[in-house]
Amino acid sequence: MHESSASAEVSQHRGLIQVYTGDGKGKTTAALGLCMRAVGSGMRAIVLQFMKAGGTTSELRSAERLSPELTIRQLGRSPSFITGRPSPEDIEHAKHAWADARKAVLSGEYDLVVLDELNVVLDLGMLSCEEVIECLKERPQHVEVVLTGRKAPKAILDMADLITEMRCIRHPYERGIPARLGIEY
Repeated sequence: MHESSASAEVSQHRGLIQVYTGDGKGKTTAALGLCMRAVGSGMRAIVLQFMKAGGTTSELRSAERLSPELTIRQLGRSPSFITGRPSPEDIEHAKHAWADARKAVLSGEYDLVVLDELNVVLDLGMLSCEEVIECLKERPQHVEVVLTGRKAPKAILDMADLITEMRCIRHPYERGIPARLGIEY
């Protein structure tokens, strides 16, 4: 397909809301796969990672190769709040990260916006679901948004067009196999 034809098709589609949730592995991986598909179709994608901070991961290296069509930004501070007790600093940082994410969603610059691990941040009450839902309703028509992370709040699930729940049946961690470069990170 000629590139201008691909761009015309992209601009005519209606973006949907997708949620990848559950306790199984593969939520971020599925979202990154969707980014690959989008970039291959002439679309621009951005992944905003709410829990990762400052580390070089394989997905960051891949995004460098696919830039400027694919961008990944780590907005996290530290995953210390995973204990279920975010500090006031964690909450303040989440609000700043959300301000950056909100700009990306509303800018119209991206055809696909992945809000990686935002469900966890919402579940812990670090941001309000209402604020996120309002932004999603205001986004430009063509912008597809994917929210990943465990424990997606009901309000998010209620507005989603697609919901996929990853369920853990067996995981290598249970047998003492650590995370592997290129597979888990």
